[in-house]
Formats: sequence, C-alpha cells, structure tokens
Amino acid sequence: MSARVLIVDDILPNVKLLEAKLSTEYYEVLTATSGKEALEKVASDNPDIVLLDVMMPGMDGFEVCSIIKGNPETAHIPVVMVTALTDAQDKVRGLEAGADDFLSKPINDTALMARVRSLVRLKMALDEWRVRENAANQFGAVSESPSVMTEPVEGARVLVIEDKEYEKTKIAETLMRDHNIVMGAESGPKGMELIAKYDFDIVMVSLNLNGEDGLRLCSHLKSNERTRSVPIVMIAEQDDMIYVAHGLEIGAHDYILRPLDKNELLARVRTQIRRKRFQERLRSTYEISLNMALTDSLTGLYNRRYFEVHLDKLLQKNKASRKALAVILLDIDHFKKVNDTYGHNVGDEVLKIFAQRLTGSLRSFDLVARLGGEEFVVVLPDISKERSYIVAERLRRSIADAPFPCNTPEGTLKVTTSLGGAVIEAGGYEIHEILDRADKCLYEAKHGGRNCTVFEGEGKIDPAKYQESARISYEDEEGAAGAASSSP
Repeated sequence: MSARVLIVDDILPNVKLLEAKLSTEYYEVLTATSGKEALEKVASDNPDIVLLDVMMPGMDGFEVCSIIKGNPETAHIPVVMVTALTDAQDKVRGLEAGADDFLSKPINDTALMARVRSLVRLKMALDEWRVRENAANQFGAVSESPSVMTEPVEGARVLVIEDKEYEKTKIAETLMRDHNIVMGAESGPKGMELIAKYDFDIVMVSLNLNGEDGLRLCSHLKSNERTRSVPIVMIAEQDDMIYVAHGLEIGAHDYILRPLDKNELLARVRTQIRRKRFQERLRSTYEISLNMALTDSLTGLYNRRYFEVHLDKLLQKNKASRKALAVILLDIDHFKKVNDTYGHNVGDEVLKIFAQRLTGSLRSFDLVARLGGEEFVVVLPDISKERSYIVAERLRRSIADAPFPCNTPEGTLKVTTSLGGAVIEAGGYEIHEILDRADKCLYEAKHGGRNCTVFEGEGKIDPAKYQESARISYEDEEGAAGAASSSP
C-alpha cells in the first residue's frame, strides 16, 4: 500500500533514519524540520500520515498537532507523535490534542510499520467518504464540513472482553466518566452473545485471555457483519508488541499496554469514538445527498435521472433473459386547471397523493418515477402484454375511483389520469425511442377523452375486459416472480 508520509523532526539524523526505513517499504516520504514547515507541507502536499517529533524548538509537536486537528480540512490526517518522553501525562496531552498514537524512541520497526499501515488504511477509507461528502455539499445536504475533532465522545456503548475482573472494573469505571454504557464479557463466546443483542460503538479485547487467542477473536470481529466497522482496541502486555503489530495488520484500530493508565485509556477510547462518529456522519450525509440526487423532493418518487439509469439496466438484463417489460406514461388530467383554480399548494397535495396511490398499486420491484410537472412513468419488469393492460387499468382506477382529500372548499377533489403504454420485447432499444412510443399512446389517450388507457398495438383498453377481480392478483404475481427469480 503506497502512501505519502510526512516526517517532522528538527534533528536531521532522526529524519534520515525514519526516511530510510519508510522508503525501504516504498512509501513516498516528505520531510520538515520545524513546526512551521510541517504545517506548510500538510497544507500543500496532503500527506496520508504525519510522524511528528514532540520536542522541537519554537512550535513543539503538541501545538503542531493541535493546529492540524483543529482545521476541518486536515483533521482527518493521522498524526503519530514520536518522542523520547515516557511520562504518561505527556502521552495523554498528545492524545487530547488529537494525536492518533505515540511511538517511543528508539522506535521499534515492527510497531512503526504496523502503525503506519493501519492508520493509512483508515485515512484512505475516510478520504473516500470525504469525497462523497463534498458531493453532498453540492446538493445542499450539509451546510458546513464536519470535523473529526468536533464529534461528541459521550454516551457510547462499549464492550470489554477481558477475563481479569479487576481490569474490567477499572476500565468500566474510567469510561463511565463520559457517561458511556460499558458492558463486560469474560470470554470471546460471551462477548459474541452480547454483540448479537446490542450495537457497540467500540470493542476492547484482551490479547491475554486465558485459553483463548485474542488475535483470532479480533479477526473474527473484523469478518463479522455486525462488528466489521466497529473500532477494536487491543489490551496487551508490554512484551506483546509482535502480537499488537499483527492485530493492527488484521484490522484492529488501536491498543493500550498494561499497566493501564486511566487517562490514556480514556483519551484513546475518545479518539476511536470520535473517528467512528465522524465516519458515520460522512456516510449519513452521503446517503442524504444520494437520495436528494435521485429522488423528487415533493413526492419522494425517483426522478428522471434515476429512471433512465434503471430502465437502461433493465433493458440490458431483458436482452439477455429474453423477457419483456412494460413502460407506462401517466399524465394528470387538467392539472393546470387545478393550480389555476385552487393554487399551487393544492396542486402539490394532488401530486403527493397521486404518487402514493401509484406506489400502493404496484409490486415492490416495479418502478414509479416523476419525470416532471404532472407527468409520471411506471416500469413493469418481466410482464406479459395482458397483465400490463390489467395493471394499467388498476392504476387508472386507483386515481379515478376515489376523490383526493385536499384543502379545497369541498375538502376533496376529483382527479383522473390518462395513460399511454408500450410493451418492450427483448432486444436493443434506446430509452428515448421507448419513451416516444409510450408518449404517442399517451397523446392518443388525452385526445381520446382522457381518463383512459391506450397501449401500443392494442389501442384503447376496454376497462370491462381487463377487470382484475376475475384473474390472478398482482400480489400473487409478485410472489410467483420472486420465486422464479430465486430458482436456479
């Protein structure tokens, strides 16, 4: 995995040593010898990770880290502080400034490479979500870019898998300072039972479980659907660095060494909770933006952009399976008169109810979209001509048979619709050609009296001939279609 690493240290031999180690592993290495230069390179070169010396003249590592993490544009960049300091207070100070980890001099090569690879993976995952979040901004889904450092750390649900009761109690008491819900398990199987019942924000796993392989448990958590994206913090002994490095390689997010320092424990857990909530926020923003991009804000139906992509996929599929689909265009009769007479608010009510009635009259895998104005389209996959006539009539009746409850003096409004449809046999067709075919039938329906259905090759549909009550119901057909699609 290639990545850009920024090494920051005011002592040149230290820089050269780290540069040689990382270059051997094919990382692209940038260097800076002061805090000011480091900030300039973070802004201009967008590194994937920063290895930051703590003790530098002028601006020390703590201040540099705070500035990097305080900027929403750079806060997601992992920072590992490299120091000869051994005081737990200094480590906690760095973690509270936003550092993702501490490495002590002289640096253990195994720990260094494992930590760099682990944090680079996390950074690249966040980069992908940030790209999507930028797209969300264009759709107005968010008003400002979120920052990992502004995410709340309180009220998380934490699972601690530890068979040492005093350690488990110590961890729980410490984490409850942030009003976290802490649940404990003395073994992997007991932990998995809790995971099956609850959603956790973070899982802490002892690598020294009696009679169990803690690393295998970490691997299982990363492959489990419910815990794949949940941060894992390993609890290990001072002599377990080889196992810790392996754990980072298989996807664990962080580690803490015994004897546990309460402040360090709290700082590391807060870091993981912030990062998880930041990624969840990015994902949520992206889903909102995707919904905004592909759906009509008034009716909640898919828009024309989604319809065209979806229909194109269905046409490709039907060409291979040699099945037919039906495309039906619908237009609300005299809709301009509704707006002119009662106003656009009533017009919006009509559009919403119209969309609801169409959706309620179709199978789950049929598509309804609003093309614009009062024009809608329905796509019926895997359907015969006769069945498409029946469904079209069902749609027409769902609109015409009951008045729409609206904010009019009478409290209701009589609404009808005209439909034009075409059954598309397997073959190579362009979307505009298909819409033209259905549109010609819609034109015929609107100029043939409205509140009627016209199909290509069939003409005006006789409502009496295509009553659904004497035939197989559309819901039954959905079940049959589902069974057929799951058959080998």
